[in-house]
Amino acid sequence: MAHAGTLALRNVRKTYPVDGKPLAVLSDITLSIAPGEFVSIVGASGCGKSTLLRLVIGLDDDYQGEILLDGKRIVGTSLARGIVFQEHRLFPWLTVEQNVALGLLNAKLPAAEKRASVQRHIELVGLQGFEKAHPYQLSGGMSQRVAIARALVNRPEILLLDEPFGALDAMTRAHLQQELHRIWRAEGITMILVTHDVEEAVYLGDRVVVMEPRPGRIRRIVPVGLAHPRDRAGPGFARVEDEVLRAFGGTAGDRAAPPLRPPAAEPDFARSFAQWRFAV
Repeated sequence: MAHAGTLALRNVRKTYPVDGKPLAVLSDITLSIAPGEFVSIVGASGCGKSTLLRLVIGLDDDYQGEILLDGKRIVGTSLARGIVFQEHRLFPWLTVEQNVALGLLNAKLPAAEKRASVQRHIELVGLQGFEKAHPYQLSGGMSQRVAIARALVNRPEILLLDEPFGALDAMTRAHLQQELHRIWRAEGITMILVTHDVEEAVYLGDRVVVMEPRPGRIRRIVPVGLAHPRDRAGPGFARVEDEVLRAFGGTAGDRAAPPLRPPAAEPDFARSFAQWRFAV
C-alpha cells in the first residue's frame, strides 16, 4: 500500500494578468485533506477547479498562500503527486504495458522491479491479458483504466483526477466509478476528484467541496457520511445529493454571469504536465 499524503491549502489566492491588470481566479482557498481521504470538488465552469489542481500538481508556483504536502510546501512537480485527465492521453504506438511503464520513466528502480510494478497495476485496473494490446484495440473505458494504472504505478501519495470519466457513456462511467472506488480502497492513497457530476461526487467522496466563481472560492463543504458501497437510489444518497445541489444556489446574477476564462497565454495544463512527466 502506498503512503497516503496529508494535503493542506492555506489562504491560497491566484491571479492572472489580463489587459495589464490582475484578475482574481482563486480567493482564500483553505482546505485540509486527511491521509487516505477521497475529496470531490464540484463547481460551475470558471470557478477555478482546474487551476487549483494545477497548483497542487506543482505546474504553477505563482500564487499567494501555502500548499503543503505532509507539512512541506509544494515546489514543482513530483512523483508523489499523480494525475489522470479527462482524455486518457495514451501513446498510440505503445502497448498497454509500455504506456503504464511511462509512469516509471523517471523512477530510480531496477528494471525487474519496474516490470513487476507495471504488471501489478495492470492487474489492479483489471486489464490482465491486455498487456500487449495497443490503444486502438481498447474501448474508451479500458483506455482510461490504463491511464489510471500509469498514474498509480509510481505509488504517489496523492492522485488528482480531472474529470476522468467525463468523455464516457453513462454505463461505462458508472462502472468505472465503482472500479475507482475499489482501487482507492485497495491502494489507500489520498484522492482528489474534480467533476461537474454531483452524483459522481457524492458516490465517491468522503466530502464534497462546492466552489463558486469570480473569484473561485469555497462556498460550502458537505460531508457525505454514507457507508460503502453506496446505494445511488437510497434516501440517504438523495439527501446528500440535494444538499450539494442546494449549495450551488446564489443570486440570479451569479447564475447568469458568463464563465471566467483564463488568458490565452495560460499554458495547457495537461501538455505542461506531460512535458515534465516524460522528460528524460
